[in-house]
Amino acid sequence: MQLEFLVGALNKKELREFDKVLKNWNLAHIDQEVLNLSVALIKEYGLSYNMGVYDSIIAATCMIYNLPLWTHNKKDFRFLDIELYTRD
Repeated sequence: MQLEFLVGALNKKELREFDKVLKNWNLAHIDQEVLNLSVALIKEYGLSYNMGVYDSIIAATCMIYNLPLWTHNKKDFRFLDIELYTRD
């Protein structure tokens, strides 16, 4: 989950702001179950939707922990059954 914020930072100032906010959050951990689902997502959507490794790990984490996903790029996840939010 933290990856999506950090990768989406537009500049160093925004990265520092995200870091400050994320310190107060409970972060979901990546475990074998998340990685297994990530592999399945790549197999299913890697070619058809150009899903990459990071997006598959982020999506799998949300799916396993039943969490919404905050992202700058809803289009990267629109084909999944995940609740999506953006700043817009």
